[in-house]
Amino acid sequence: MDTPPKDSKNARATRATRATRTPEITSSEESVKAAQTTRSSTPGPRAALTAWGGAVVYALVVGLLIGGVPYAAGPLLGAVLLLAVTPLVPLLRRRPLAVLALTLLGGMTVATAGRDVGPGRFLVFLASDLVLGLIVATRPRRDAVIALVTVSVVELPAVGMLSHGYDLTSTALIALLSLGAVYMTGLRFRERREHTAELRTKQVSEAVTAERLRIARELHDMVAHSVGVIAIQAGVGSRVIDTQPAEARAALRAIEATSRETLSGLRRTLVALRRAQPDGPEGQAPLGPAPGLADLDGLVATTADAGVLVDVLWEGRRSQLPPEIDLSAYRIVQEALTNVVRHAGTGHCRVTIGYGEQELTVEVVDDGRGTPDGMGGTGFGLMGMRERVSLLHGRFSAGPRAGGGFRVEAALPLPVTAAAPDGLR
Repeated sequence: MDTPPKDSKNARATRATRATRTPEITSSEESVKAAQTTRSSTPGPRAALTAWGGAVVYALVVGLLIGGVPYAAGPLLGAVLLLAVTPLVPLLRRRPLAVLALTLLGGMTVATAGRDVGPGRFLVFLASDLVLGLIVATRPRRDAVIALVTVSVVELPAVGMLSHGYDLTSTALIALLSLGAVYMTGLRFRERREHTAELRTKQVSEAVTAERLRIARELHDMVAHSVGVIAIQAGVGSRVIDTQPAEARAALRAIEATSRETLSGLRRTLVALRRAQPDGPEGQAPLGPAPGLADLDGLVATTADAGVLVDVLWEGRRSQLPPEIDLSAYRIVQEALTNVVRHAGTGHCRVTIGYGEQELTVEVVDDGRGTPDGMGGTGFGLMGMRERVSLLHGRFSAGPRAGGGFRVEAALPLPVTAAAPDGLR
């Protein structure tokens, strides 16, 4: 019994070690990411200290207003309390209702202890009204309702009790209208924010759907043609394997070449889909260029191996095409030839590529059965071709010819830079 080489043992051991370590490394990386996410979403001690430190600063400002400037005018007191809300912003993000209670308490204390008996003393409640509007605009509806009820229960009776010698009805009405205006303003901002989020979600959903359709078209166009050729070659090989072994071997070689080419294209597509960022891990397959009209010779050769000869006619002066138009034109020809191989029942077809001044035309014509059973006008192939042309704002038509056969025709508009003559560029 032969003894395997030592290098082979080492190689297998290395691979086994890597295979064993891979889950551990992956789990470790996932744990680190989860911990980082948890740390970023959970407030730390420093953030909490900063938030509650703002509350202490606000309380000191209230104490200075009461003890230091008791005879200050009401508008001045209201402006200072409004500016004192700034240190409360960190706490407002975490405990909005606590900030509302603090501003209400500060406004009540300053209004009661102040010596100004004019209507301007009620401006000290501007800070609590501002906090109410922010809660309505940014917090859940339950918090918004609790905040509105709290402000109404505290502020409106306070306005009534502090109205000495003034028209109680008009003062209370002004306070009530102020609360209503603040609440409606916050509600308006909330609706705009929710509408913006809804539009953003809809745009993301539409983008995902469009990307799925694009991938589906690419995979269909890539696989359908190759599978059709493989099916034809397999049928030919099975029929002549006993009488013409050379023909059977040629069919098997064509099947091998076509399947390898298709697997290579699928591998490139899957690598592109799995690559989440440009700097991916090492060992990934390189991304090859997308096919275009320059690759028609290989497509014609593959179709010829399946038993259909293709004549390619070029009209106009060939020029460099934008990548999306070049790829779409190639896929249209590929899908049309697939339909000829699978459904037309003929051994010949013609492909015409026309370079015009304003558009690129693609025409695939055969003299087969027209529209045989199983093809119809609602297959994924025709649907994919029509979608490609529609995305490029072109024209597409497909149907039986008057004299027999089937025609696929597409016109893809060219941008000015691609359609203009060289002398005008």
